Amino acid sequence: MAQYFSVHPENPQPRLIQHAVDIIRGGGVIAYPTDSCYALGCHTGDKAAMDRMRRIRDVDERHHFTLVCRNLSEIGQLAKVDNLQYRLMRANTPGSYTFILRASRDVPRRLLTPRHTIGVRIPDHPVALALLEALGEPLLSSTLILPAHGQPLNDPQDIRHALEHVLDLVIDSGPCEGEVTTVVDLSGDAPRLVREGKGDIRPFGFVKEALH
Repeated sequence: MAQYFSVHPENPQPRLIQHAVDIIRGGGVIAYPTDSCYALGCHTGDKAAMDRMRRIRDVDERHHFTLVCRNLSEIGQLAKVDNLQYRLMRANTPGSYTFILRASRDVPRRLLTPRHTIGVRIPDHPVALALLEALGEPLLSSTLILPAHGQPLNDPQDIRHALEHVLDLVIDSGPCEGEVTTVVDLSGDAPRLVREGKGDIRPFGFVKEALH
């Protein structure tokens, strides 16, 4: 049965954040708020917890999770980042973007795509950032979309009702906006739009009118 923490969305209580981190480090899978949607999260080094997230999402090994980070320095330890990529990310983080980058050699093979890339993001949400700061390392994460719904779950009570028997913790900081992140592939010679979501696509040279 999942624990349920009511965490202030702007001033998260340190005691509850630390308890959540202890659950993550202990092999738990949690639901937590971000600046786009609620997400599932677990410890990056815990394959059993990652497999649990796959079962909750009903996805196979071809589905790759995101490494949610505190800052650009942390991303720089996980990915190969050139000057252009750095400037683009610095200007647009924290925010509702997931960036695809070439992975460094330090990233475990099971987290890589076939192209040896990873998805990374820095969320603009006080609770998510407090979790990351207390954890001291990236959080393996996935948008909380269940097979039967097709859209992200964003009401903590709905999440609790649907998943209380398969999660270890639900963090309730109120509803999120419910729009997925914009995904930008920065692993090639020029930015490529993979998915348009909440994040504005124009800073990357994409034109909205040309996409519809």
